[in-house]
Amino acid sequence: MDTAYPREEPRAPTPRKADGAAHTAVALGAPGPPPRDHLLWSLFSTLYLNLCCLGFLALAYSVKARDQKVAGDLVEARRLASKAKCYNILAAMWALVPPLLLLALVVTGALHLSRLAKDSAAFFSTKFDDSDYD
Repeated sequence: MDTAYPREEPRAPTPRKADGAAHTAVALGAPGPPPRDHLLWSLFSTLYLNLCCLGFLALAYSVKARDQKVAGDLVEARRLASKAKCYNILAAMWALVPPLLLLALVVTGALHLSRLAKDSAAFFSTKFDDSDYD
């Protein structure tokens, strides 16, 4: 089993013309898969209404990538799809990181307040003798 990458088609021997001169034939492989345009992901990023309109930028690049793919310019479609993917990742991080940070702050604040409450409860439950006030 051949697992080499990229796979190349075996080349046929170079045919010779009648006068003995060789000509070169380039065998083109099957084109790669079309680029992904991330349109659905961009649509969800846009509808989430994240700050800085990153989802809208991703949607714009996704639509452009789809247009270029339909037009047949796969190189430009890959470039635009890559930009759309980057903006989608930024939009997802912008949507996930602040709530997680807020949750972490709430948890650490609650732990700190519970420790303060326990220490103050211990202070107010201390019994003093009358001899302490002399």
